[in-house]
Amino acid sequence: MIWWVVWTVLVAGTLVGAFLLGRSLWRRSVALGHELARAGRAAEQLSDRVAELGEARRPVTVVHPLVADAADRAGWRSGLADRHRSRDARRSAARTAAHLRWDALWR
Repeated sequence: MIWWVVWTVLVAGTLVGAFLLGRSLWRRSVALGHELARAGRAAEQLSDRVAELGEARRPVTVVHPLVADAADRAGWRSGLADRHRSRDARRSAARTAAHLRWDALWR
């Protein structure tokens, strides 16, 4: 008679534990589904933004120097000269400011 009670309690406890485990797994799977749906919406928004930025970018044509024509080379030279002039102007301004600071310090 005592074995009948022990086995009944063991089986009932196992069924209750299985029910609680199943309910926990069900709730977690529903939460996972919600998170996957949210991630899908975020990926869709990201994809739309990437497509938008892809359309907005400016096309760049790269010409190798060996096959460039005279106009391309002249454009490169003028751009290089502009960059050198701006660099020299920055250096000259910095040098002048340094000389003024030195003169103020030693006078």
